[in-house]
Amino acid sequence: MPARYSKNFISLNGSIASKQPPNVEMDRSPAERLKDSYPAAEKEPLASDGLKQKPGITFAAQDKLERLPIPELEDSCRKYQAVLKPLQSQRQQNDTAVAVQDFLKGEGPELHARLKKYATGKTSYIEQFWYDSYLNFDNPVVLNLNPFFLFEDDPTPARNNQVTRAASLVISALCFVRAVRKEELPPDTLRGSPLCMYQYSRLFGTARVPTENGCQIAQDAGARHIVVLCKGQFYWFDVLDDNNELVMTEKDLALNLNVIVADAEETPIQEAAKGAVGVLSTENRKIWAGLRDVLTREEDSNNAECLNIVDSAIFVLCLDYTEPRTGAELCTNMLCGTSEVVKGVQIGTCTNRWYDKMQIIVCKNGSAGINFEHTGVDGHTVLRMASDVYTDTILRFAKSINGQAPSLWTSTSPDPSKRDPDSFGDVSTTPHKLEWDMLPELNTALRFAETRLADLIQQNEFEILEFAGYGKNFITSMGFSPDAFVQMAFQAAYYGLYGRVENTYEPAMTKIFLHGRTESIRAATIESIDFVKTFWADHAPQAKVDALKKATQKHTTLTKECAKAMGQDRHLYALYCVWQRAVDEEGAEAASSNGMSSNGYSSPAEDQNKPSSSDGDLVLNEKGNAIDYQHPRPLQQMPALFADSGWDKINNTILSTSNCGNPALRHFGFGPTSGDGFGIGYIIKEESISICASSKHRQTKRFMEAIESYFLEIRKLLRLVQKSKSTHSSRVREVEGKGEEGTRDQGRRGKAIKGDVAGKGPDDNLEADEDDEDGLGGYGFFDAGMLLQALKVNQEENERPSEKAVGNARRAIGKKLRLSEY
Repeated sequence: MPARYSKNFISLNGSIASKQPPNVEMDRSPAERLKDSYPAAEKEPLASDGLKQKPGITFAAQDKLERLPIPELEDSCRKYQAVLKPLQSQRQQNDTAVAVQDFLKGEGPELHARLKKYATGKTSYIEQFWYDSYLNFDNPVVLNLNPFFLFEDDPTPARNNQVTRAASLVISALCFVRAVRKEELPPDTLRGSPLCMYQYSRLFGTARVPTENGCQIAQDAGARHIVVLCKGQFYWFDVLDDNNELVMTEKDLALNLNVIVADAEETPIQEAAKGAVGVLSTENRKIWAGLRDVLTREEDSNNAECLNIVDSAIFVLCLDYTEPRTGAELCTNMLCGTSEVVKGVQIGTCTNRWYDKMQIIVCKNGSAGINFEHTGVDGHTVLRMASDVYTDTILRFAKSINGQAPSLWTSTSPDPSKRDPDSFGDVSTTPHKLEWDMLPELNTALRFAETRLADLIQQNEFEILEFAGYGKNFITSMGFSPDAFVQMAFQAAYYGLYGRVENTYEPAMTKIFLHGRTESIRAATIESIDFVKTFWADHAPQAKVDALKKATQKHTTLTKECAKAMGQDRHLYALYCVWQRAVDEEGAEAASSNGMSSNGYSSPAEDQNKPSSSDGDLVLNEKGNAIDYQHPRPLQQMPALFADSGWDKINNTILSTSNCGNPALRHFGFGPTSGDGFGIGYIIKEESISICASSKHRQTKRFMEAIESYFLEIRKLLRLVQKSKSTHSSRVREVEGKGEEGTRDQGRRGKAIKGDVAGKGPDDNLEADEDDEDGLGGYGFFDAGMLLQALKVNQEENERPSEKAVGNARRAIGKKLRLSEY
């Protein structure tokens, strides 16, 4: 194992970490010693702008981006009351109004001023608080934090088996890595304006490392190797040289992967189960931190270097031996793996993961996806990578047919098969198997981690909807925003099942700002409530469509405000974090003279950049009131805003939704964010809508069926009120239909066929529509949540698109264990 991997593991600001000193205190944990080996500036995991500008296009616009603005306090409080209003009773609204006024007259202005002071000179006022919220999360990251993407199948049939698909994806992913590192990746844009590209520098070679005091994100910015997991066993080999050029062809990679699969199959399943160390990454973070100390405490053990190899890899490739048969099973496999226990031994793919890093997962039949650690990157960033990787696989196949076919990349690596062997430098392309030293307590811990993971998997269920009735084209032709249209589908379907609306979250991207992440769109509004009540009541189709139009317009307005960082959630959360830090500081040092930490650490520290005024210790807030930082007012008592029940309600999301995808993806999803909620990932394609929903057994399948029924019913209503021809008519048919007299068709024979091809009018064959389409989940209509019409019996069951079988049933590999042998 090259020594360079034990030296180059670096913090996220891009500096090489110093070696541990030879004489360290033996009573301190390895995690503490590793942490202290970094200089102080390197301990700040992500908030510092450590990105060093180099000539190139990827990060060229970073200096031109504006910083995330801090909204006005009064505006955030007003919007806070507005988003709560649809979710509260009148009494609760009154209580929240009192709490808001108390906050505005009391601690609010002071906390707001402290936040502005804290943000002085920082890249973003929310960034460190945001990272802390992720890194201080103690629960397992699997099903709680990590999302997944499911690729569409490779359009080239030869690649739709495991090894060839995996090799192809890895080559394309490495081309993306190369483009980022050489700063040749074109920047993301929105209507011609560049977006922040900072997250791309944190996409590869990163790992979430647990410690006793929360997690840290570390990165080997020059990582050259990947790690391959197969049947819970770990392998690695180099794929890039020191100049970030590819050192292996797709054929070479396929050979390596074939060797790895063959070697993994030689290990009996009982032995593989005992050494599936990846399961430990699914544990509670504090437990996992302690287990990492156990792994590394023996000086003559291989475990420390094995951990370093995994943590510092560019990414992890997981080769699963199973072939999920349905879309829902595929999504489950990409999100959390499968759980299958045979005679007391876990043989599911849940043991073939490492959740602290980005993972490319490939099933036996070639189905593939990505599971990624979410702390430093958002879905939009990983989506760009996934899209470019999928596109490159197609273009490389095209180039094999026609050498003049275009390339996605500005430049490409020299052909490894034609390079001078001396040009590769110190690389090791032969697969190496990591050999963990399994101490007795690690064996026990691994077994307990696996049983807890199996519990977690069994506590959740997943369903998909691949709605092929229509998509973006139809929705926009009707005059609606596609995202707002689908969001109202979630509201209407939920109301139809439960007779109420719930707190709904959707992220809006704020990458138009430097280091921008997201802002919260709250989809439950007064307008959406009016729509769902109108929709479920006995109103005319026009009234229902009008109510839908108002609700979607409101949602679009909120989305635009949030994209400009003018929402309320991030600002109020930052104020809450400022209050927490102030309490910590006052409790730790009652006579403290600073108001906030500015070093980016989650633990308080003395502020060396205290703002000053002409009065020395007085700073004016936005209202001109003086705030005395030398003698700040005590903040031990929780401000009324954060103690109000509305704060708990807005932070308990029932419908957690996210729109992220394009034609490269079949599905996108994540776990539910609350015990009584749904996690809903959706992709709006040109002619279809894909939805993956999860919950802790809250009738997820029934909810998806309700959404599907809503899509069909709302299309029926839109047809009823639509006076123009169907959008399926092409422009040439419009011209053809303008006048049939005086055209050259007069001399042609035959009767014109008037069918769906020419575009059905809104009033054509409505009775057939009534028969063809399901009612809404079998129910009639509701009024304010009360069932007013009995169950409607459908004469014909709607024919839903059947899910394509994606492979044969999984087969057991290896000898089955008896429990007594385990």
